[in-house]
Amino acid sequence: MSPLLFLGAALAGGIGAALRYLVDLGVARLAGRRFPWGIFLINLSGSFALGVVTAALPDQTTLLGAGLLGGYTTFSTAMLDTVALWRDGERPASAFNAIATLLLGLLAAGLGLALGTAL
Repeated sequence: MSPLLFLGAALAGGIGAALRYLVDLGVARLAGRRFPWGIFLINLSGSFALGVVTAALPDQTTLLGAGLLGGYTTFSTAMLDTVALWRDGERPASAFNAIATLLLGLLAAGLGLALGTAL
């Protein structure tokens, strides 16, 4: 990896993290904070976008995939949210968050790959 590509991916990661914050904030304002809908939607949309990038723009996977979408998505926050829901006694919501994040994330990535292949 060239130093320029490394810097570009780092900058894209920062942009992705800022975008994640803004999307999470916006969704929380609309849906409230009882369930982490923002992070849930971020991870699904990021999985879909990564599928598209991987299939349609394979030469851009470092910059857009690892950089931008790596900063945008957050598995660690999704799991912290899952544990917090469990600790707060929201067991069904906790299980939904863990299972749906995994299964719908895989589905979203597969749909993104299909769309990216078709482009």
